[in-house]
Amino acid sequence: MAQPPLSQQIGRLEEMLGCALFTRRPRVALTPAGEVLLGVARRSLAQVAQGMETTRRAGRGEAGVLTVGFAASVMLAPLPAVIRAFRDRHPGVELRLRELSTSAQVQALADGTIDLGFLREPAPDPGIASESLVREPFVAVLPPAHPLAGRRGIPLDALAEEPFVHFPREVAPTLHDQVMALCRQAGFAPRVVQVAQEWLTIVGLVEAGLGVSLAPASFRRLRWGGVRYLPLSPRGMLTTIALCRPRGVPSPTVDNFLRVVREVVSSEPGEE
Repeated sequence: MAQPPLSQQIGRLEEMLGCALFTRRPRVALTPAGEVLLGVARRSLAQVAQGMETTRRAGRGEAGVLTVGFAASVMLAPLPAVIRAFRDRHPGVELRLRELSTSAQVQALADGTIDLGFLREPAPDPGIASESLVREPFVAVLPPAHPLAGRRGIPLDALAEEPFVHFPREVAPTLHDQVMALCRQAGFAPRVVQVAQEWLTIVGLVEAGLGVSLAPASFRRLRWGGVRYLPLSPRGMLTTIALCRPRGVPSPTVDNFLRVVREVVSSEPGEE
């Protein structure tokens, strides 16, 4: 009679290990070596089960790593609320945030070092899918002692003779060109006397009296000395925050993030 297949497999395993795993008499029982192998086998099976569940969660976008780039000015608009909501709903996803200029984010999206980017006024790019999230007006940023600082609002051409603090074009080309175009439509070319890479630096230089600037309306949330933020006329001078991702790259985690962003943005009050 042929030996049962299970006994054959145990015999081959014992031969391979070079030790007995069972005693057969007076009853079948594990040897000390068999006890060790049993513990190893149980741990291995548990790890396999855990790995399979982690894989399923990753397939649903509930696990893994998501790297998100953002321009500094977006931190004053929808990003903090989005981060809170996403972490609450998807605690198994490690959210990595990278502060980058608009130009740097475009490059990072292209080379895959970020999965998503919050960009202000991104230029059209065939390799990047872009979704507009927030549109907000520009405001004038004035030093506290400026003669116009006490007004409730000003026309843009009231700044025609003022020195400007601005950012270099390479930081955000489309936004830079938009500000220049708005000034030209108001009948003047801004006289830029100081440039700075970061928005916080620009506001600080305005507060120091080096000049005036234009900034997104969400900057009114930034309390910096006595800097004054004044609405501009005519109305309709708007800047857009867009959420961008590489085109044609499927990702359940990115899809989950997009859903959270849309829900948060739709519930957030807009800037007036």
